[in-house]
Amino acid sequence: MLTKSQIQVQANLLTLFVNSRRQGMSKRTLEYYEYCLTPFVRSYTITSEGINSFLTNLNCGNAKVNYYSAIKTFCNWLHKQGYIETNPITKVDRPLTSKRLLPAITEEQLEVLLSQANSFRDKCILSLLFDSGLRVSEVCSIKPDGIDWSNNTLKVVVKGNREAKAAFTPRTATLLKEYLSSNGHNLTLFDIKPSGIQTTLKRLSKATGIHCNPHSFRRGFACSLHRRGLSTLDIMHLGRWKSLPMVERYTRSITFDDCLEHYKAVNG
Repeated sequence: MLTKSQIQVQANLLTLFVNSRRQGMSKRTLEYYEYCLTPFVRSYTITSEGINSFLTNLNCGNAKVNYYSAIKTFCNWLHKQGYIETNPITKVDRPLTSKRLLPAITEEQLEVLLSQANSFRDKCILSLLFDSGLRVSEVCSIKPDGIDWSNNTLKVVVKGNREAKAAFTPRTATLLKEYLSSNGHNLTLFDIKPSGIQTTLKRLSKATGIHCNPHSFRRGFACSLHRRGLSTLDIMHLGRWKSLPMVERYTRSITFDDCLEHYKAVNG
């Protein structure tokens, strides 16, 4: 059990750590560090034993890795700044994760979701999510003047507060033009917050029985392109991923389904 003075010291170190993060880091990333690290510094020592105990007592499945990663970054910073003599994370193993086949929206499911959309704006957002693999925060950052109609691309603000491009199909272009014809006065394209999109997806998931969330759309985007023959490198750039292994994680769910289709074709 930590004393009040120990808790205060560790809480102060956490505050210094959060305040030290690089300029341009998103508010959401800072909140992520605070969310993961606050329960740790309030109840456990910053030692290998404390870290192991904290991770052992977590009951969140694969999400343990998120806590481990945050603690690792925190400990590396503490050691680099001289607040601790030895880095305890070097004696802590990364939590094992189970490799589940996570749901990915298919083209057929997209049609069902579009048919159940409450508004034309929702229909545009759904189509764009599937076409582009955008995160909901990125969708909310789109400005009407950031759309390049000649190339069917648009500018978005992505992680790290940097600008990037996303592509969309002619069908989505048609939807967006119709939407803009009567909603082009907004500062942002859809005039909606991430929580609003998430609420829409939850409603659609309940109404249709389709596992519908931002990540299932992002996986659907990657899997759809993979099925059409695009290389992993192409998908990485189109989806704004930083590494090929990340793309492979998102396209893992197509492996069995595609092999099953081939199996059925061969065996009648």
